[in-house]
Amino acid sequence: MKTCLVVDDSVAIRKVARMILENLGFEVTEVSNGQEAIAWCRAAMPDAILLDWNMPQMSGIEFLRQLRDEPLGAGPKVLFCTVENDLSHINEALKAGADEYIMKPFDGDVICAKFAEVGLL
Repeated sequence: MKTCLVVDDSVAIRKVARMILENLGFEVTEVSNGQEAIAWCRAAMPDAILLDWNMPQMSGIEFLRQLRDEPLGAGPKVLFCTVENDLSHINEALKAGADEYIMKPFDGDVICAKFAEVGLL
């Protein structure tokens, strides 16, 4: 079973994402910020990461840059899922190593399509 780490400071977003991803066959873990996500990845690198941009302690972009510097950090497919929808944010995320970009609000069809685009489904 493929694994997905959902990184978002919103409990509601994490729960909705969990439900969608579990229905797609993923084993899901939730964390609320980038620091927790780095710690989780060091213990068990997931196949996919659904990542918010704006979080306390460590933002999504800071997490992504640090993740890609980790020994196995090139492995996970990282999909930003955020309200930051201007071109500069999207370009910054892609340059930092994001595989795809999802705008909030999202639904199951959007998640499914984006995960399929990056080869996770």
